[in-house]
Amino acid sequence: MASVTSLTANVNAHLASALSATLPEATDADPLLRRSDRADYQANGILALAKKAKANPRELATQVVEKITAPGLFKDVEVSGPGFLNITVTDKAIIDTLAARAADGDRLGVPLKDKPGITVVDYAQPNVAKEMHVGHLRSAVIGDALRNMLDFTGEQTIGRHHIGDWGTQFGMLIQYLFEHPGELAPAEDVDGEQAMSNLNRVYKASRAVFDADEDFKERARKRVVALQSGDKETLDLWQQFVDESKVYFYSVFEKLDMEIRDEEIVGESAYNDGMPETARLLEEMGVAVRSEGALVVFFDEIRGKDDQPVPLIVQKADGGFGYAASDLTAIRNRVQDLHATSLLYVVDVRQSLHFRMVFETARRAGWLTDEVTAHNMGYGTVLGADGKPFKTREGETVKLEDLLDEAAERATAVVREKAERVGLTEEEIVENGRYVGIGAVKYADLSTSPNRDYKFDLDQMVSLNGDTSVYLQYAYARIKSILRKADDKRPTAHPELELAPAERALGLHLDAFGELVTEATAEYAPHKLAAYLYQLASLFTTFYDQCPVIKPEPPKDIAENRLFLCDLTARTLHQGMALLGIRTPEKL
Repeated sequence: MASVTSLTANVNAHLASALSATLPEATDADPLLRRSDRADYQANGILALAKKAKANPRELATQVVEKITAPGLFKDVEVSGPGFLNITVTDKAIIDTLAARAADGDRLGVPLKDKPGITVVDYAQPNVAKEMHVGHLRSAVIGDALRNMLDFTGEQTIGRHHIGDWGTQFGMLIQYLFEHPGELAPAEDVDGEQAMSNLNRVYKASRAVFDADEDFKERARKRVVALQSGDKETLDLWQQFVDESKVYFYSVFEKLDMEIRDEEIVGESAYNDGMPETARLLEEMGVAVRSEGALVVFFDEIRGKDDQPVPLIVQKADGGFGYAASDLTAIRNRVQDLHATSLLYVVDVRQSLHFRMVFETARRAGWLTDEVTAHNMGYGTVLGADGKPFKTREGETVKLEDLLDEAAERATAVVREKAERVGLTEEEIVENGRYVGIGAVKYADLSTSPNRDYKFDLDQMVSLNGDTSVYLQYAYARIKSILRKADDKRPTAHPELELAPAERALGLHLDAFGELVTEATAEYAPHKLAAYLYQLASLFTTFYDQCPVIKPEPPKDIAENRLFLCDLTARTLHQGMALLGIRTPEKL
């Protein structure tokens, strides 16, 4: 089905048409339409047009109103103040537009992009042989939501989990395993938790030997060289190490209710072979220069404390490659081999300068062009209730698995309190508790602007009150309960009916879903979608309090129309939450 023209777009088009009919030179005039408290909309564009045309704005506004021809759309258009237009649409127009949305299946009238491209999303980047901690949460949650949103608007997304699986420490670990064979069980024989405890044990043991034994240290360094030069025996053992880590990664991502595809885990090692060529090309093009033996890129506008240019080091003086080389090689791969039109990086805001320099280098080399954009979605830090980086009482970084388990535990207790009233089985209590707990963690993250820090407060997150995922999930479950109790009445749109103020407010907000999703996706702003959904649940609460649906029983046509608003609200909540990666249980 074709996308649905929203009321806002419809009103805007008719106003623009009336403007150009009044002032033929104003062909591309923007009515500057926005939602208003005084009416449904206010148009502010006439003031600027009047100034340009040296006309009286109020007189011009009156002439524009006379030129409006849209039977059935406008209920009232009033000239206000120096030349604003206060616009009220008809109740029929609201319900007709919502009926078209409701008929559009899961899309709910959300338009697809005119020119979809290919976006590579770099997110959820754990390190091999290390436990995931709270610092890994935001990249995974924000990246997953953005990917859902992009996919929904028609963009083709390719995930990339740029895991830390290369470098000096792997020489140490592999050498230790050569000297202590059988320390790691095959990946298929262990679960996620066992895998990580095995890796931790090996890591600690190898580190202890590395720090105490100079001969071992030298053997470990030689092993790094063997790894980087592709020695088969070394690579086979390294691969076992990586596979064991992946078992653990999958177990954590499963708890986060996120799908991670094996082919999208492309670590630093994948770019190893391409890094010498990246360095050669940059040097040949004159983008990078030799400085004190290292290959670097300088930027006049990026300077350090001593006012000296801060270089991006592509290749160290000893010939080794660092993050810049692997990131630049990844850009080449993503643009040239994957044909990406957009590159989206969901990484810690503290890496912003690094990516600014990497992107600028790639532009100078011609790998990023006007046709290929790169955006660093820098995110802030997860803080504890004290406003400091979130740690355990002992001052250690909080393990992500522990945090997710506790969230599910707390949420299960909240679900259990109401379980008897709605008739949940023990199995449903546990499953819904997990969905509510993980949803609470995700929503707290996604409802905050990504570049801001946020406080991790589980008590608040699983609260039924306020701007929480649980509040939205309960709103959805409540509507499903209402629909089950409606007996023989079915959700049916009745455009002929007069709407109560709370019905109008809910209907106008439902109509804004398509434009909101488009805007939030284009801006990489999942917090805008979260804010929309919270307002939707709040408007539904007001509507349900003021407009009886089941009891006291209204006339059949009014009941059906209200059930229609209930049903479309539930579907919009369900789809919106799914885009954020959050489940909406049918009963809570």
